[in-house]
Amino acid sequence: MVKIKKSLFLFLRISISILLLAALFKFNKIDLQALVSDIKEVDKFFLTVGFIVFFAGYLLGFLRWKMLLNAAGINILLKKLISSYSGGVFFNIFLPSTIGGDLVRTVDLAGHTKKAKEVIATVFLDRLSGYIGLVLVVLFALFFGWNLVLDKVVLSSISVIIILLILVLLVLFNNVMYSKITEFLSTPGAGKIKESIKNMHQEIHIFRQRKKTIITNLLISFIIQLLGPASVYFIGLSLGIKISFIYYLIFLPIIGAITLLPVAIGGLGLREGLFVLYFAKAGVIKQSALAMSLLSFSFAVFCAAIGGLIYVLTVYRRRIQSDQSS
Repeated sequence: MVKIKKSLFLFLRISISILLLAALFKFNKIDLQALVSDIKEVDKFFLTVGFIVFFAGYLLGFLRWKMLLNAAGINILLKKLISSYSGGVFFNIFLPSTIGGDLVRTVDLAGHTKKAKEVIATVFLDRLSGYIGLVLVVLFALFFGWNLVLDKVVLSSISVIIILLILVLLVLFNNVMYSKITEFLSTPGAGKIKESIKNMHQEIHIFRQRKKTIITNLLISFIIQLLGPASVYFIGLSLGIKISFIYYLIFLPIIGAITLLPVAIGGLGLREGLFVLYFAKAGVIKQSALAMSLLSFSFAVFCAAIGGLIYVLTVYRRRIQSDQSS
């Protein structure tokens, strides 16, 4: 029964991605042949630079998670950690939203270390620090380019992102708010949710004594969130799009935050629609905005394919070793 439900949800989200893309092409009157032609004629130099910048974000993401694991007292072989992280990169594309891979690396590493609570806390903090970095980049961009984005939709989106971050931080790090939330969750049927929040709260508070690690982690997160827009900026240049870098620093974090919603597979369809919506405000034609999104997604798919290959090969070897030892 559980497998049937999972299959239905997977089918539903794949269908949503397809429908979103179909609606995007239909209602925006995008010429598929012209789109393919634009992608074929990209400047290969700028596209290559964009990919290098994109891949650097993955490397820094790995370093960020490794730092949190070490701070939590979880020390494992580098190749095992690479395997879990690679699996996460792969499943981020092929599971709903862009955080599906977090579940995979959590389960994989928790099973290996037998420290489920600690691993869950590091993965959550890894994602949270990334979100904080995202908000910091938006605020940084607004400081230098406020006059470029005096738009109700953009400013409303930024406000929602910031408010959500504040609420999460209050629940996790403010004892008064935490007490109210747990009291509210004392109702029948909320036991598992309450227990999960309690465990998360306890594990995260351990990191309060590791301020240097947290500061370094946030700095890395800020750099990672800069690399994402930088990568798309070079993709834009490869397509002949010449707009201020500030637009990328503002729009990409918003798009990244919205695609965290478990609506479509890997955010496909949802992300493309958001690219068209937001970059139109900077004067980018819909066809070019869509091309930017698809090329950026192709980078993610390529890295995911490499990650999937690494994960499958290492899992296969671990099973063989396990059988031999048995």
